[in-house]
Amino acid sequence: MNQLKMRKMIEQFLLEDIGERDITSQAIFPQNQEGIGVFIAKDEGVLSGVQVIIETYHLLNPRIKVQLLKQDGDRLTKGVEIAMVSGQVRDLLTGERVILNLIQRMSGITTLTERAIRTLNSDYTKVCDTRKTTPGLRMFEKYAVTCGGGFNHRFGLYDGVMIKDNHIAFCGSISKAVEKVRNSLGHMVKVEVETENQEQVLEAVQANADVIMLDNCSPEEVKKLVALIPKSIITEASGNINLENIKDYGESGVEYISLGLLTHSVKSLDISFDVQHVELSQGGEK
Repeated sequence: MNQLKMRKMIEQFLLEDIGERDITSQAIFPQNQEGIGVFIAKDEGVLSGVQVIIETYHLLNPRIKVQLLKQDGDRLTKGVEIAMVSGQVRDLLTGERVILNLIQRMSGITTLTERAIRTLNSDYTKVCDTRKTTPGLRMFEKYAVTCGGGFNHRFGLYDGVMIKDNHIAFCGSISKAVEKVRNSLGHMVKVEVETENQEQVLEAVQANADVIMLDNCSPEEVKKLVALIPKSIITEASGNINLENIKDYGESGVEYISLGLLTHSVKSLDISFDVQHVELSQGGEK
């Protein structure tokens, strides 16, 4: 993840949660009271987001010490410690929820991605994500996919052309849409075309698309359509693909399978923050 962008995003998340101040922690704990806490996995899965712990606490108080006990991509078992943090109790508690919200969701995505790849069990076909992400969290969610062994599709509308059914409908044809894109953009931007049948696939091949997506096709249909596409053109399958049928699609010969469910239908991994030690406060507020 881009560290500067991540820091700015986390700063916004903290401002949303804290507002003017953490009235509970400030009312209970003196500013100088120190403590130690630990992030613990409460379920099995694959970890993602340890840098979030560091950045969040350093934004709140640069003197907070973070000791990472696990790294992104590590497999977690129930009860294993992920990171230990020490510093002012107020700050440890103030940052707790933002951190948990992020690393729980990120780890859930990483866990699901790893499971999808394991189920696919292919040395050829790769799993990638989509733009079906949570607004504001795309950078974190797409990074989590890579921690599980997956690949990123385009990050947004700005970094790759994808001519979809509605573009084709408004423009009139795949050929016209690809031609307009080629005349408008330089050679550094790849052009992907979404297709649904043999006629569209052949037109996309003729138009010299860089990537052809086979959308909402059965594994049998994908296999037949892939055979019509030259090896120079990347193939992708998407739509109605899940963990139950992903292996069938992998056997079709397609190069990429894009799964929206990795980010839009994920269950967060259960992670908690537990107090390990609190130093008794000496004296009053400072």
